[in-house]
Amino acid sequence: MTIRCIVVEDEPLAMDVMVDFINQVPFLILEKTCTDAIAAMKILNENKIDLIFLDIHLPKLKGLDFLSTLKNPPMVIITTAYHEFALKSYDYNVLDYLLKPIEFSRFMVAVQKAANHVNKEVFVSEEPTKEGLFFTVNKKKARVAFHSIIYIESQREQVKIVTETNTIHTRIALSELEKQLPDSFLRIHRSYIVSKLKIDFVDAREIELRGKYLPIGRSYKNEVHLALGIK
Repeated sequence: MTIRCIVVEDEPLAMDVMVDFINQVPFLILEKTCTDAIAAMKILNENKIDLIFLDIHLPKLKGLDFLSTLKNPPMVIITTAYHEFALKSYDYNVLDYLLKPIEFSRFMVAVQKAANHVNKEVFVSEEPTKEGLFFTVNKKKARVAFHSIIYIESQREQVKIVTETNTIHTRIALSELEKQLPDSFLRIHRSYIVSKLKIDFVDAREIELRGKYLPIGRSYKNEVHLALGIK
């Protein structure tokens, strides 16, 4: 197993620390380093990158603003001296949040999360059928029918697909999975996609499906109400 990574950091000393830490971990391959998010965008467009070590306070474009521009980001570990952005950062499904000065032992905890993520054996196929999606579970193919899916939730390190009978976890980005779903599914929040066929109740703020209440994101409200015919 190898994890190809980049470091986005504008402080030379902090950059040196991260490069030294990465070089001590055999399965981490440091592809590039850069000092701002604009350069990082170029690297991501030109290289296959599995993991970003990302500072928050960057010139030109802040770290979290940079993440919001990425349609299908790789794994992300935040590195910063500011603890107040920790909760907000998890809205972007980051793997971990490291506070400077970073100790190597704490760095290894974060890196191990990345390794565990890569080693997960459950992932979605890139070729869905008209009836559902195929997943690999314990080296066997398992089909999840579209009609059985209740909702899909983007969690901190993975996507959770809740069906009528079970729950499946996969590493695919929610935005990427959304492309493979039929029109009977609706994005209602940064973290949620629901089956319109499973909706029991809906109001201005949330949707109920099988007794589960899910929030409607502010930026999705008009689109959701239009799709459901709500005035």
